[in-house]
Amino acid sequence: MKFAKRLALTAAALAAVTAGTLSGASADQAAAVSQPVRGGVDVPDALKVPDGNRLTGVFAATGVQTYTCTDGAWKLLEPAATLSVKGDRHHRPVALHSRGPVWVSTVDGSAVNAAAVATSPRTGTIPELLLKSTATRGAGVFADVSYIQRLATEGGVAPTTACTGTDQVSVPYSAVYTFYKPTA
Repeated sequence: MKFAKRLALTAAALAAVTAGTLSGASADQAAAVSQPVRGGVDVPDALKVPDGNRLTGVFAATGVQTYTCTDGAWKLLEPAATLSVKGDRHHRPVALHSRGPVWVSTVDGSAVNAAAVATSPRTGTIPELLLKSTATRGAGVFADVSYIQRLATEGGVAPTTACTGTDQVSVPYSAVYTFYKPTA
């Protein structure tokens, strides 16, 4: 019963995101949901999704970028983040993001792997990205995803200090991830 309720709530939230509103959300929250497609978040030209794709999900992510010491320099090891529907005041997790990169729905088990195809640097934070799907699994929210944008990044930058041995450090970050599927 609990799983069915979460699934119904997530499906309703995703439908609201696609429509640009959230049921029961304030005007500010509804505006926040539509930011990536309606101008609230600037999307650099290099990160625009090609024509023939439609927005199907907008998620707020919070987590860490984990770096490991390699030859005396910090190198990205993996991200680890929890995604929730952007604007959901309860921040209910609906997906997990990890090394691959991969995003896995905690509601229906669907998943998408992707690879970066374009990057846009931002001062003082990790860059924004356009990623293209390399594989999908399942029939849920991430089925048939074609493109993903990582936007509105904050934090997550590797330390500038020297490192030794096999040191690791996790740096908090947040971002907005948008997911697209082919229109046809």
